[in-house]
Amino acid sequence: MTLEFIIALLFIIIILVIIIQHVKVIPEYKRLVVFRLGKLMGVRGPGLVFLVPIIDRGIEVDLREFVLDIPPQTCITKDNAPVDVDLLVYMKIFDPNLAVTAVQNYVTAATGIAVTTLRAIVGDMPLDDVLAKREYINSTLRAKLDEVTDRWGIKVTSVEIKEIKPPRDVQEAMIKQMAAERTKRAMILEAEGKKTAAILEAEGQREAMIKKGEGEMQYEVLVAEGKKRALELIQEAAMKLGPNALLLQYMETLKSIAQSPATKIVIPLELLGAFSRILGSEKEERKPF
Repeated sequence: MTLEFIIALLFIIIILVIIIQHVKVIPEYKRLVVFRLGKLMGVRGPGLVFLVPIIDRGIEVDLREFVLDIPPQTCITKDNAPVDVDLLVYMKIFDPNLAVTAVQNYVTAATGIAVTTLRAIVGDMPLDDVLAKREYINSTLRAKLDEVTDRWGIKVTSVEIKEIKPPRDVQEAMIKQMAAERTKRAMILEAEGKKTAAILEAEGQREAMIKKGEGEMQYEVLVAEGKKRALELIQEAAMKLGPNALLLQYMETLKSIAQSPATKIVIPLELLGAFSRILGSEKEERKPF
């Protein structure tokens, strides 16, 4: 092998390496921002992209949604209480050109904006609101971040607070407050239960007394109706009896009275009247025509 052949072979290999390095296969979730001699030529991809060796340079940009895990930040609330807030920011590039040309490092820039905006929002709220209004903080922070990152070609899709840690003394006070609230609710529920039980017991006794009175009244009515019916039956039977039958009944009664050891006998006037009517009728029957 001659020296000229070896030099030519090395030259061909170098050319092939340069060409291979400037042939890019861009997947669907990425784009290639191409610069030619420092001038923006546009966005290429997805698929096979050829770059002019030496004069073209490509920067890959991932279009998939990514998350920034903001480390815990100590923020001072409106009432001067320090709290540690742990935050997640979800973002997505919608314009690769701006993401490359408008900001040097969009991850660092977005992290810094998220931290400063979070501290500003928490600083305008008292501690109780910071602990209770997470959704408000999330939505407000997302809107403010989106206004800034929009000029970088980045869309803030969501902001989520992972954890809010108040100072230890505040946590202990909150625990005591929750315990007191639970005790208060338990006492209220117990008092309401006793009140309801007493009301139900009183209503039950009242209903029982009413039913008892109604039962006694119905019993008295039935007894009175029975006595009335008995008297009516006796009266009907007495009306059907003739004077002689009544006299026989009186005689039976006198017979029973006579058997008693008493020395005095009381004869009812009705019996004397009956004897007078019988004797009068007999005289009329014996009177000659």
